[in-house]
Amino acid sequence: MTNDDIFDADTPLRERLAELHTEHRDLDAAIARLLEDPDGDELMVQRMKKRKLALKDRIAALERQLDPDELA
Repeated sequence: MTNDDIFDADTPLRERLAELHTEHRDLDAAIARLLEDPDGDELMVQRMKKRKLALKDRIAALERQLDPDELA
C-alpha cells in the first residue's frame, strides 16, 4: 500500500470531518444569534446545543479514526 492509497482511503473521512466542522461552526453562530434575542426560543437553543455536542463527539471520533494514538 502506497502513501497515495492511504490518502485516498482517508479522503472521504476528511471530507466528512470538514462538513461536520462547518455544521458545528454554523450551529454555534445560530445559537449565538438566538441567545442575543430576548424573546429567543429557549427550547430551540437547548436542542441546538445538544446537536452541537453530538457533532463535537462525532468530530472527535473521526479525528481518532484518522489519527489514532500510537500505543507505547
